[in-house]
Amino acid sequence: MQSSLEERACDLAVYIIENRATVRAAAKQFGVSKSTVHKDLTERLPHVNPGLYRQVRVLLDLNKAERHIRGGLATRRKYRGEALAAGEKA
Repeated sequence: MQSSLEERACDLAVYIIENRATVRAAAKQFGVSKSTVHKDLTERLPHVNPGLYRQVRVLLDLNKAERHIRGGLATRRKYRGEALAAGEKA
């Protein structure tokens, strides 16, 4: 059981790095919750693969810094009646 959790943490990190994905996108891709992705990446991954953790941490920090911009753009599109991009909520 433990090895599958560790493997999932590594798989999530690789997916986020390769696709420059958000936690939400990774959760949807792997069929788990956002909190599970976050826990896997911030608590499990540093113990399993510290090098991979450092790489994914850069993207997590970048996504966190940019999330207010993505939210504002989504709101703008919503009120202008434009179609939302894949994965965005109204």
